[in-house]
Amino acid sequence: MIIDKVFNYHSMILFMKIVAINGSHRGAVGYTQFLIEKIFTGAKENGAICESIPLANYKIERCLGCNHCQSDDGLLNCVYSKKDDVAAIFKKMEEADLVIYATPVYVFNISGLLKIFFERFYGTCKVNDLKITESGLFFHHVNKKINSKPFVALICSDNIEPKITQTPIVYFKRFAQFLDAPLMGMLTCQGGVLTGHGLDKEKENRFPRIFQVYKALTQAGVELALQRKITSTTQKKVNQQIIPVSRFIFSLKPIKKIILKKAQEIISA
Repeated sequence: MIIDKVFNYHSMILFMKIVAINGSHRGAVGYTQFLIEKIFTGAKENGAICESIPLANYKIERCLGCNHCQSDDGLLNCVYSKKDDVAAIFKKMEEADLVIYATPVYVFNISGLLKIFFERFYGTCKVNDLKITESGLFFHHVNKKINSKPFVALICSDNIEPKITQTPIVYFKRFAQFLDAPLMGMLTCQGGVLTGHGLDKEKENRFPRIFQVYKALTQAGVELALQRKITSTTQKKVNQQIIPVSRFIFSLKPIKKIILKKAQEIISA
């Protein structure tokens, strides 16, 4: 019995598969991908198989709202199923144990690219088959192998204003509730432009806390590989402000003016 438990434990680690859906318009060369790789470092070191899918590198057609996928003749068969890469990405998600949805903040929300991808979920659901979700909400049938996959949200922003990530945070929380998708971690990384997007060591050194964030992201990967969720302690370390002042002081306009002047100097350097 003990041997079986040990074997199953190690098998889980070796075959844990994580797929990161990168919604950045910069694809595999942006800061979003840089942060994904920090998570992957910890996960891979603990036996996980990791794959990143930069949506910008794939052909992703927008949903036409044609309802072909809801018709008797074409139920759950999108008109683009053989014309773009979405079906292949869905297949990778089905095979994964956990998905990371990663996005920069664009106009106060998730990127348009990631939103277009999410809207293609429509073709995997029977929208006239009404249901009540596990969280008690009215909704419709969803494809649990794709839509309800356990996931982590990774949100990054150039801005250091705490409110900048509020809308995407709420978005992913509602996503979890309506799709019955277990939310295994909510990560927010801000101040990318100040720290050089992981490419400028001189700028990074001006904000020592960013190295704590990077370390915590790697720890998040370790936890995902070993226990399939990120602890609240690690999430707090990832989500910390890179400027070491209290939220109250940070909210004062005179202090913000000082911070703004310093930020302008750093960006233009």
